[in-house]
Order: sequence, then structure tokens, then C-alpha cells
Amino acid sequence: MKKLLLAGLGLIAALAASGASAQDMMKVRMGTEGAYPPFNYIDKNGQLAGFDVDIGNALCAAAKLDCTWVTQDWDGIIPGLQAEKYDTIVASMSITDERKEVVDFTDKYYQTPATFVAPEAVAGMEINKDTLKGKVIGVQSATVSENFVRDNFGDVAEIRSYDTQEQANLDLVAGRVDLVFADRIVLDDGFLKTDQGKGFAFVGPNYTDPQWFGDGIGIAVRKGDSKMLGIMNAALKQIRSDGTYKKINDKYFDFDVYGS
Repeated sequence: MKKLLLAGLGLIAALAASGASAQDMMKVRMGTEGAYPPFNYIDKNGQLAGFDVDIGNALCAAAKLDCTWVTQDWDGIIPGLQAEKYDTIVASMSITDERKEVVDFTDKYYQTPATFVAPEAVAGMEINKDTLKGKVIGVQSATVSENFVRDNFGDVAEIRSYDTQEQANLDLVAGRVDLVFADRIVLDDGFLKTDQGKGFAFVGPNYTDPQWFGDGIGIAVRKGDSKMLGIMNAALKQIRSDGTYKKINDKYFDFDVYGS
């Protein structure tokens, strides 16, 4: 990994020294979902926005890359990378052993816990197999959150999976599920702080167990693409050290989302 980082730093330095024009820049397609606020979403002007997008753009600027964005539904995001529809995934993807079998990951670029949200009336309930027996839990499909609730509560609760987190939230509001489970920041900014989220609250503890949630959130590249991996890791190191990361962090959060 150290050799890849040094190689990436060397390429960034070489590009900067050469004063490469936009025409000469390496072209990179960045894949994301566009339905996971505040990390990636389509804004009111129809533009792709969010923490992931700002981080991706900053990495491209640091590495002197000519980057474009491609949106892809979450359940097809890894197959899209493998099919070369894009060259990276910058979409709040957890670094897990299961995913490492099919893609390579950069170092983490943030790490946040997952938790439950339910109606305020039951906000004081404990989370265990007894209290969740017979409940319906909504989660986004093909996520670490789905894996966690199925493995831990699938034998006592009904687990309903959705294409997007927003769909799960809508069914919570409609009373079709009793709780939803997802990243805490996504549930806070994308649901609880909206008009739709009034009357709902966090329930139970935060969950960070690496068995399900991995080693933080990383950028995925195609398996064996050591060049792209080195470039992304070197650029990430650069924006962490020059203050760019903190500026982006502070635009969205009042705490350090990078984690310990």
C-alpha cells in the first residue's frame, strides 16, 4: 500500500510540474448513487451534490484529473464499476471483507455509525430480539445495514428492503414499517431534520461493529487497478493535509465525520 501511495504522489507531482492542460489530463469517471443525502443527491437545480461529490471533486482537483460523474442505482453500482461504466465509486460505500473480494478500496474518507429511527412514542424502547419481535424493519437493499438487521433480527422481525433509503423512510411515515435502520447522519439530515421526519426519533444505540460495518467508508476501484488506487489514496492524503477536507467537512457537519 505504501508503494501505491508513493506512486500516486509521484504521478500527482509530475502532473502538477508539467502544467498539464485540461486536454492532457487523465479522464476519470466517478460513479455515485445520487439518492443518499447529505452524502450524494440531486439538488433542486437537478445537479449532483453532497459530501461524496465534493470530496470526489476535490480529489480530482488534487490529482489534476478530468473527472465526470455517472449516477447508478445502488443495487447495480458494483456491477457498473466492473462493466467499466465508471472508474471509481464515490458513494458512501463501507469497506467490508465481502466487497473486498470483488473491488479494491482506498483508505477510508469518513466513518459514521448506524442506528434505528422510529416514532417518538417508542423512542425510549430498548433494541433487542424481545422488543423487535413481530416488528417490521425497513432498510435499503444491498447495504451493510440490511446485512446487519437480517443477521441480528431477521429471525424475529420482518425485514423489508427498498431500492433507496427515501422509500424506506416514506413507508415509516405511512406506518407500513415500524422502524428504519441506516447510517445515523443519513437518517438525521435526510429525514429527521425534514418536515417529513417530524414525530420520529432515534431509537437505541449506535452500531459500528466492523463485522458488518467494515473499516469506514472508502472509494472503490476495479479489482487490480493499482494505478487508480494509488492516485486516489495520494489525493486523499493531500486534501487531508492541506485543509481541503476540513472545509468540505465543515460545510456539511458540525463534527469531524472522518472518525477516529
